[in-house]
Amino acid sequence: MAAPNRGRRPAGAQSRPGRALVLILIAMVALTGGMFFAGQLTPRLGIDLAGGTTITLQAKNQPGQENAINETNMNTAVGIIERRVNGLGVSEAEVQTQGERNIIVNIPKGTNSKQAREQVGTTAQLFFRPVLTVAPGGPTSPQPAPSPSASDKAKDGKPAANPPSGSPSPTATTQGRAVTGALKAPTPTPAASDPGKPKPSGTPKPPPSGGTAATDKLQKAFLALDCTNKKARVAAGENVKPSEPAIGCGQNSAGEWEKYVLGPAEVDGKDVADAKGQLDQQRGMWIVTMDFTNSGAKKFQKITGRLSQQQAPMNQFAIVLDGEVVSAPSVRTALSANAEISGNFTQESAQDLGNILSYGALPLSFEEQSVTTVTAALGGEQLKAGLIAGAIGLALVIIYLVAYYRGLALIAILSLMVSAVLTYTIMALLGPAIGFALNLPAVCGAIVAIGITADSFIVYFERIRDEIREGRTLRPAVERAWPRARRTIMVSDFVSFLAAAVLFVVTVGKVQGFAFTLGLTTVLDVVVVFLFTKPVMTLLARRKFFADGHPWSGLDPKRLGAKPPLRRSRRASAPTDPKEA
Repeated sequence: MAAPNRGRRPAGAQSRPGRALVLILIAMVALTGGMFFAGQLTPRLGIDLAGGTTITLQAKNQPGQENAINETNMNTAVGIIERRVNGLGVSEAEVQTQGERNIIVNIPKGTNSKQAREQVGTTAQLFFRPVLTVAPGGPTSPQPAPSPSASDKAKDGKPAANPPSGSPSPTATTQGRAVTGALKAPTPTPAASDPGKPKPSGTPKPPPSGGTAATDKLQKAFLALDCTNKKARVAAGENVKPSEPAIGCGQNSAGEWEKYVLGPAEVDGKDVADAKGQLDQQRGMWIVTMDFTNSGAKKFQKITGRLSQQQAPMNQFAIVLDGEVVSAPSVRTALSANAEISGNFTQESAQDLGNILSYGALPLSFEEQSVTTVTAALGGEQLKAGLIAGAIGLALVIIYLVAYYRGLALIAILSLMVSAVLTYTIMALLGPAIGFALNLPAVCGAIVAIGITADSFIVYFERIRDEIREGRTLRPAVERAWPRARRTIMVSDFVSFLAAAVLFVVTVGKVQGFAFTLGLTTVLDVVVVFLFTKPVMTLLARRKFFADGHPWSGLDPKRLGAKPPLRRSRRASAPTDPKEA
């Protein structure tokens, strides 16, 4: 009595294949409805397909910061760069790490790539330094040390603030990135004292012609500095500690380079709470406004109060960004929590500087390794080529299935269609959900998945044909072949998914798109085979065309080499192992 009961359990279970079909139909309808509800009818395309710019940045070591390149600082840099790019009004930009030292920035089409490159590549190490000396930007001939009787001897016996070879007029200001003019508070107060009054103690002074080795080295570097040379400008601003005097370069309003000796930094970028470029309606000019933190406001008020009592150029306050003097305005009054930089800003330059200052400095210095720009036309051509390759691959698979499996090819084609619908809708929904972008490697992964999915059908069909070769009729052959095919399909898909998962973890950038798509389609292959292919095969096995082994069904016993007499379905439908159901 036990054997008949075991035989009925699989039969009963397979008498309701419609449940599985209804389940997968509900899933397809839900995903399609979600796609329309989200307003995302197509998958979001990556830079290589939609067009845009890819920028690769590499972190570099700085003296005394050999251990600064770590996961925490890299992630912090990613967040700052992402906020900067988004501050440009860019949507759907991608910023991610690549390995231990690289950051990849993908900016979609429609963005000024030059502007974006300045934003992402700027370290934004901001310091406010008092100006000690200003001179023309070219190399300066060494001057003899001033004698004690020189007219520029100060009362306290220290050299006065004269530059080594001339200085600009008291009204001269410098600019970089189209930044010039005076630094002032929105509601200025009268000057703290008359410029003719004695200078308070602690007034910054230019480097003397003689003294400590560090001072002599600074003066020699200042005299030799050629600001018209880009490499020299960059080298001058590198490896300088905020607590030490520095030299730097900047451009004046006429576009001419000038060089500076600057005192130690007294305010830094961390003291800026917010900054933005905006249009001053009253004056009809673009300005950059800055709001300081509480501690920053106190430091800013102290240094500007002191500088406002000095004469040019020592009443100038240099704003140094990444070693370059972007502005050195004169201070006319003590400032507090709010300040503005005014001058010949354009809208773009004002907003750029405000955006950079607002989101702070990067914790690391970066070098631009490569910039790749893909036009929308080129991206469209790549997408078209990928789709053509996928269509050719799909057509070859279908031709093979029809030629070899005949009627069974109908089940395989329907299964591929279901898999395609699920894959497409999920990719479309993953765009707004997790930022998934379909790039060219991802398209390649989808093409490879066609072969993986077709392989699952072939495994099942061959198991069924093996059962028919042994003399069983179709309906029991379908049920007996399933447990064996199921194990093989699961093992095969597990290996494919494991390979995709490992590839996704160990790689970065666009290769992850290939791995993600391959893993997704592998999971969907299991879903489709269990919830669609097997139930449909069970239903079609009841149709005369397949059950009687029509020559075009792909299940003709004679073509498969089965030897009569065939076993009866009732006798074969009672498997000895209940697990085989």
